Amino acid sequence: MGSRLISAAMTAVMVAGLAGCGGADFTYVMGNDGQSYFKVPATWQKVDQKALDQKIFGDMTSATSQVRKQLSWTVGYDGYDRPSADHLLAAGGGSDEPFAFAMVSTLTESEQNSVSLDVLRNAAMLPVVVDQDVRKQMEETAAYPFKSFELLSDEVLPPKDGVRGVHVVYNFKVLGGPVQTFDQTAYLAADGTRVSVLLIRCSATCYRSRSAELDRIAQSFKVKRIPG
Repeated sequence: MGSRLISAAMTAVMVAGLAGCGGADFTYVMGNDGQSYFKVPATWQKVDQKALDQKIFGDMTSATSQVRKQLSWTVGYDGYDRPSADHLLAAGGGSDEPFAFAMVSTLTESEQNSVSLDVLRNAAMLPVVVDQDVRKQMEETAAYPFKSFELLSDEVLPPKDGVRGVHVVYNFKVLGGPVQTFDQTAYLAADGTRVSVLLIRCSATCYRSRSAELDRIAQSFKVKRIPG
């Protein structure tokens, strides 16, 4: 449990140390597992945790949501000058800025027995449905908020130290708004007990114009096996 509780302190130490060396270009973030980490531009701001949890887990008074929250660690960083959990799926206030969302989920025993690459593709909460017929049925439902799915790339990452992963980039129209691009990397821990996800969102126009910057963020996301 100790290693799972060091993330906030370690992040603060890392950022403070870099700031002391003439200013930090990035904020370095470590998951509660002590093994997953990534970086975002220092100008991006952390969003309110309670609002983010409600966006991800729904009604926090329900037993199901509480269990999911207990098994998960989440964090969000917003490039907009007024950070909001609402920007996870779409920009707001006339701004077109990126959003980065990370989650580390502890898997139940039954989930550990059924993890596949397709499970990793769907690990962030957005439905990257591989079966085209199922996806079409979902999109034809009036209340379904995600429309016009377009897969841009789907890469199985080379296994390293027992860690498996996938990198998927895709487009969605969300809630009838402009096309949004989602850049998603998901890793399964070497011991098979956790899934770590980094999801970067920006409008399709924003993603094309800032592709180098957003790719650096995606590439910074790693999960390393700690010996012992």
